[in-house]
Amino acid sequence: METPLLQVSDLKVHFPMRGGMIFGRRSSIVKAVDGLTFDLQANETLGLVGESGCGKSTTGRAVVMLIRPSGGKVTFDGIDLTSQSAAALRKLRPRMQMIFQDSYASLNPRHSVGKIIGDPLVIHGLERAGSRALKERVGELMNLVGLNPAYAPRFPHEFSGGQRQRIGIARALALSPEFIVCDEPISALDVSIQAQIVNLLQELQEKLGLSYLFIAHDLNMVRFISHRVAVMYLGKIMELAERKTLFSQPLHPYTQSLMSAVPVANPRLERKRKRIILSGEVPSAANPPPGCVFSTRCPLAVERCRLEVPAFREVEAGHFVACHLV
Repeated sequence: METPLLQVSDLKVHFPMRGGMIFGRRSSIVKAVDGLTFDLQANETLGLVGESGCGKSTTGRAVVMLIRPSGGKVTFDGIDLTSQSAAALRKLRPRMQMIFQDSYASLNPRHSVGKIIGDPLVIHGLERAGSRALKERVGELMNLVGLNPAYAPRFPHEFSGGQRQRIGIARALALSPEFIVCDEPISALDVSIQAQIVNLLQELQEKLGLSYLFIAHDLNMVRFISHRVAVMYLGKIMELAERKTLFSQPLHPYTQSLMSAVPVANPRLERKRKRIILSGEVPSAANPPPGCVFSTRCPLAVERCRLEVPAFREVEAGHFVACHLV
């Protein structure tokens, strides 16, 4: 088996809580990400799903070192990113890029689209500002994502949400990366536009040989674009498996509850389906429960679940689950 392009081992991102000082010490920390382990092969898409606030976006930012991890290790193409200096990371930035959720907030409203897309090339010294080569490269990138190069002088507010997301994708592609974190790139778009963006990402992957960490809420879209899927809950991965395996045979109770909420197009099948409705609220990441973090809402939880943290283990080839009962 080939060596993964990206390897994440026991990744942790903890944030100290503001205020709440007791005798000069922080009273608690928020465990946004707490011990994630996964890998990503070249030309692969790994979907990352879970409820809002479970740590998906923080994971994406930590993987590309936009947030420094509190612990663990992130290895990209054999290079330990967590041990690199800021200067060394800057040299690696062209190989790792990010597409953000809010396409408007992530684009400078005072800069033209041409400048937004071309700035990475200028900043990294690949092209000279105002040069003909830079304008040609910007035009190529706009064509690549389905935008008219004649619109380069325009500003972000003159574009629709889907077009702005295409601008963000073009900017991410400017430095010819190998790995892109797609942080909920379709959540703010209309359904028809979502399909266009997902299709575009797939086309770009096939054409340019890209690898994606695709973060999203929409399980149907994740099922469509991903090769493997990881399910997160309260800072931890509950289950990770091949797409078909996860959607046809989910093993973790939390994954099963998520899958039961996905609507089915056939009304007859939809009426016969049994939904798993979880009780209670998601615990605070500042005060997670002992043992399994899902134990407070799990309909199958036993005493061991409330006392002992389950190991994230491989129960079948390529199928990993963090559950005592599996």
